[in-house]
Amino acid sequence: MAFSVTSAALADGQLVPEVHTCDGEDLSPPLAWADPPRGTRAFALVVDDPDAPGGVFTHWMLADIPEATRAVERDEPLGVLGTNDFGKAAWGGPCPPRGHGRHRYRFQVHALSRPLRLKRGFSRRQFDAALADALLASAMLTAYYERNR
Repeated sequence: MAFSVTSAALADGQLVPEVHTCDGEDLSPPLAWADPPRGTRAFALVVDDPDAPGGVFTHWMLADIPEATRAVERDEPLGVLGTNDFGKAAWGGPCPPRGHGRHRYRFQVHALSRPLRLKRGFSRRQFDAALADALLASAMLTAYYERNR
């Protein structure tokens, strides 16, 4: 089997339920992953929107999730939280501009050869730089959201 990520709340290629967005309760969805590669010593995750008007918009980052972990439950902050593009070290759900159309949300889990050792509140730039030499494999689930009201 290949490294994969799934969610009990979202299906790959489907819509993000409103409860996980700024139009709902803005709760992070549960995520689970399976079959990481041999040598995995930690996990990291990032959720972003590549369709945002100003470029890729980061909604959530977690680093140094323990190697035995295979799931993150709704609003359970395992690991070290990074600062999203809303300026918070927290989940920030999909919230595209009204009338901007459907946006993709990439839920990516990375298997790492070592912990990233980032401090709470790290930036996306710091995350990407630390990830570069620790990445073993990535798994991704893509879901969509559009604000119609």
